[in-house]
Amino acid sequence: EFALEANYPNPFNPATNIGFALPERSEVAVRIFDVNGRLVETLATGDFGPGNHTVSWDARGLASGTYFYRLEAGSYVETKKMLLLK
Repeated sequence: EFALEANYPNPFNPATNIGFALPERSEVAVRIFDVNGRLVETLATGDFGPGNHTVSWDARGLASGTYFYRLEAGSYVETKKMLLLK
């Protein structure tokens, strides 16, 4: 089944890993947003095969605070929050 995992480590400084699972080949987008809903960065886009995947985010140069990461895979969408502490 589709799944978005908790990022690790969390809280983090300056980098974290985000894992997700796909039950089937899917068009995927993993994006980071700030607390105001503005897009900060797109970590991954494209066609991903079934299985477990991990993307990394290096937030060096960004302010401490809460950020959100969102997985969009086909019609599946899930968002979770993470904390950058410097």
